[in-house]
Amino acid sequence: MSRTADKTDIPNRLVRAGRELFSRQGYNATGIQQITDHAGVPKGSFYNHFESKEAFAVEIIAQYAAYLQRSWEAMMASAPPQPMAAIRYVFEQMIAYHERRSMQVGCLVGNFAAEIGLASDPCRVALLDAQREWRERLAGMIGRAQAHGDIRADVDAVALSGLAWDAWEGALLRVKLERSVEPLRQSVELILDRLFPPPVRAAAPVTPTLE
Repeated sequence: MSRTADKTDIPNRLVRAGRELFSRQGYNATGIQQITDHAGVPKGSFYNHFESKEAFAVEIIAQYAAYLQRSWEAMMASAPPQPMAAIRYVFEQMIAYHERRSMQVGCLVGNFAAEIGLASDPCRVALLDAQREWRERLAGMIGRAQAHGDIRADVDAVALSGLAWDAWEGALLRVKLERSVEPLRQSVELILDRLFPPPVRAAAPVTPTLE
């Protein structure tokens, strides 16, 4: 196994290996020996950097949340200036990301929430923070689109963002089962084209007049 003088090399390799294995196999099915073997480091080095598997998972969640933040910023840098067009662009890019992946593993936050959200309070808090950040970013975009009249204003932007998160994560479960991103496309289309647009107000009835 290779050694390095860079003190950040081993923990970084462990985190990369853990994220890959957790995403592919799940938390409970992945052992520390598998992680260190995949990272190419001695098993004993794991506990030099992480006090437990649970603490290791919390670090992976935090780094995954930071990765989502960077990805969002990169998407916004090339998104159209119009608020609604920017929202569509972001979802298109996220769907394209999952379409490019050779193995459909879903979202680490959603996967962990389903597997260990109830069993580990530190992981639950880290997962809550990660998904809250995602929803807050989208809520800000929804609020701007509401101000432009592109999205219904009778429902709070935070509530609409929460609905989008719930639908997205549910669709990702179907993606793993169906091995297709079509559930993502269908869910996004339904949300953006049917649920988000302002409700159409019926025209006031014309009262006949006597001449």
